[in-house]
Amino acid sequence: MAEKVIKANLKMKIKGGQASAAPPVGSTLGQYGVNMMDFITPFNEQTKDMMGKDLTVHIAIYEDKTMSFRVVSTPTDDQIRSKLGIDKGSGRPNSEKVSKKLSQAALTEIAEAKAKDMNTDDIEAVKKMVAGTARSMGVELE
Repeated sequence: MAEKVIKANLKMKIKGGQASAAPPVGSTLGQYGVNMMDFITPFNEQTKDMMGKDLTVHIAIYEDKTMSFRVVSTPTDDQIRSKLGIDKGSGRPNSEKVSKKLSQAALTEIAEAKAKDMNTDDIEAVKKMVAGTARSMGVELE
């Protein structure tokens, strides 16, 4: 069997379990002539346990009007903010720090959740990436 030729690679932010034919899903998939229900139903089923969370979805649309998709977990900065219970990071992270510190346990928990989206299996490397995101937000580590 010949390999499928990709016609388009799309990236969308959709709330988990809440995809519908309304924009952005309907208008984006419609322009490629694919059946949007072939995406909406499996996506909502796969993400029903993450209801309401912002998720990034990578969609590959092929020449034969079929598609495949991959759901990427909640962004690292959103996970850090929810762990600390803050609304936003520091506007000037080098000079003004956020009042709360991220514990090593919370850092490990976020890193384990993000590990499946990264291109490494080394949890220590993922922890360094998460720590870098935290520093860029003005969050100090314990």
